[in-house]
This record gives sequence, C-alpha cells and structure tokens, in this order.
Amino acid sequence: MVIRPLLAIALVALVAAIPVVSVSNPGSGLRTLEAGGGKQVAVWVHGYAAAPADWVPFVDTIRLPGGYRFVFPEGPEATTPPDGPVGGRAWWRLGLSDYRSSPSAPADLSRVHPEGLVDAAGRVRRLLAEVRTRTGGDSRRAILGGFSQGAMISAEVAFESDERLRALVLLSDTMVDEARLAAALPKRRGLPVFISHGRRDDILPFAAAVRLQQTLRQAGLRVTWYPFEGGHEIPAEVVTGLNQFLATLP
Repeated sequence: MVIRPLLAIALVALVAAIPVVSVSNPGSGLRTLEAGGGKQVAVWVHGYAAAPADWVPFVDTIRLPGGYRFVFPEGPEATTPPDGPVGGRAWWRLGLSDYRSSPSAPADLSRVHPEGLVDAAGRVRRLLAEVRTRTGGDSRRAILGGFSQGAMISAEVAFESDERLRALVLLSDTMVDEARLAAALPKRRGLPVFISHGRRDDILPFAAAVRLQQTLRQAGLRVTWYPFEGGHEIPAEVVTGLNQFLATLP
C-alpha cells in the first residue's frame, strides 16, 4: 500500500529555490537530501513507499526558525509491488493489513510495537548525532518530524529515548503501543508537539490521532492539534498551521 503525502501544489514550487544537496552519512548508513546552511538540524522522515525527494517542495514553504537546515533521510529498504511502487523507500515493511480486524477496518497499532520500529528509530538517532557533529549544531535544538511511518519513527525517538529536542512534528501519525507510550511521556513534559490528521484518513484512523493528542496533552506536553477535512496527506492548510507553530517555539 502506497502511503505518500499529497503535496499542497498551490503553495509549493516543483523545484526548491534553495539548493538541495545529497549527503552520505556513514555512521547511520542513511543518505540525506539537505537544504540550507544553518548549523541547527530539522530532520523530516518520509512515509512508507515514499522518498526524501517528496519533501523537497516543502523547503520553499515550511518556515524553519533562523539558523536551521532541512535534513531529509532516505529509508534503507526499497519497496516492491504489491507493498509499494518500484523506486519507493521504506523504513520497514509496514504491513498495515496485519493490524486490521477486517479488510475494511482501520489499522489499529495501539497494542503492538511493530517489528522494525526500534531499529529505524536508532538509525534516525545516529543520523541526528552525525549531522550535528558535521554542522556544529546544538544538541538541544533539534526539530524532528515525520509523515505517517516517518511520524511513528519520530515519536519513537522522542518518547523512547533521551534525545534532546526543541520540537516534535507528527503528520498523519497514529497511536502505537499505547501502554508503553503512557509510561514514557512524563519525561517529555513541556515538549512542543504539532499533530495534524485528516478526518477522512482511510490509512491511519483519525480517532487514533485524536486519542494520541489527548494522551500527550494530559501528560503535560505542549500540543498543537490541527485536524483538517481531508485524507492521508499534507495539505496547504497544514503547512500554514505548522509555520505558525514553528514561529512560536521557545
């Protein structure tokens, strides 16, 4: 199943105005596309069967705080039909059908910890350290975000490690391993988190995202919740809401 963000064409250019370069990162084993010359790191993790290039148009529309660079890592696995298109990338085989009670039911990951999630989060953590060492960035100022499978990984890094973060961005995420998450949240009290989700999402259920943002808010995280009338996508209005969130970060 292909899970790619539907780009907000009205607000994004097909080619980024800021030069984008490809970088090899031997420590994490991940290739990245990077834009901007800032020392501080903003890592954006793509979804299942997608690619770093899917994020590139957002370089011109997502307004990072001053001194930041965009970092878009590439998932280590290539997708193949029927799980995804030739040329797509993945962090692990997502297999959402494994989490459905029936073919038409939404995927429910609230009681499971998907195989491959821990390894993917470890790779992203190594990448964060690797890029910060290369740029001289402050380890306390990283912004981490992702879409769909990439959001699951970003949440795993934030809540199952001591990685220092300035902010967390979860686009079309879902509740994963709810009991484990609840136990991990107290250490992230006060963390700014932006969560968006489409009310008509037929890939990862809207109701699970509602419960996720409520759980984070009740644990004392500073949640900005942005529901929208749409599906599994990143529409223009979400980019606008995300920019407002980024502009107010402490």
